[in-house]
Amino acid sequence: MSLPLRSVAVRCRLMSAAPMLALSLVACAASPSAPQPASTDWAPLLQGYRWQLASAIDAGRQGIAALQPRSDRPLVLSFDPEGRMGVRGGCNQIGGAYAVSASGALTVSQLMSTRMACEPALMQMDAAISALLAQPAQLSLEPAAQGTAAAPRLRLTTGNQASLVLIGQPTAETRYGGPATLVFMEVAPRRVACTHPLTPSATCLQVRERSYDARGMSSGTPGPWQPLYGEIEGYTHTEGMRNVLRVKRFQRTGPLPADAPSTALVLDMVIESERTAP
Repeated sequence: MSLPLRSVAVRCRLMSAAPMLALSLVACAASPSAPQPASTDWAPLLQGYRWQLASAIDAGRQGIAALQPRSDRPLVLSFDPEGRMGVRGGCNQIGGAYAVSASGALTVSQLMSTRMACEPALMQMDAAISALLAQPAQLSLEPAAQGTAAAPRLRLTTGNQASLVLIGQPTAETRYGGPATLVFMEVAPRRVACTHPLTPSATCLQVRERSYDARGMSSGTPGPWQPLYGEIEGYTHTEGMRNVLRVKRFQRTGPLPADAPSTALVLDMVIESERTAP
């Protein structure tokens, strides 16, 4: 069962990112930071990775304070095939429409953000990245170290010559070699004992599938509760928290260990969260 993102009832409000553009950065035509090979196919490259911020400097080659990488909250950009870009890692989730030319000219428009209050540093991170993305930018590939198969490195240079370096991490679609089926899963507040051939005292998440209609409203009767053998990539369970998740389900291919599940589950979005009584 799958639904488009716009039909999901996410419990937050969107607002224009314009109020966050408080850094007064001047938008002008972007200048390329390095010549690009004519064969660069930007869209598949952008879509095949999640791009984690490694460094951010301004036109004076000084670090942009609000965008200094944090190990606890890495700032990550993602690009989907439907022409939507997303930003996670600050206080809010930020998104917009993007277009990229054959020469690597990137434009982002219709920036929107969830509206949550966080510590000032995270709010400043949101404002800084939104202001930079509101400008025309030029993409260029950073050369990998000689003799290595390092992750791809991308440089994004804005119109006012601020420069971001981003490191590519393969998306789940890239790692598992194909598109996923979107499913909704409710995760019970507490793990349960489950039988595992290698771990007699194992505990598992308890899950059941949920359904939503075209308006994003819960519909039908939830499926039965059952233990989940394995984990959901990207999801960290907190005991006592009930969550409804939108999950990407991939079919594994190739030879698998006897105790390995035939599918892989990857967190796409947390739809609901509720703390329950002990």
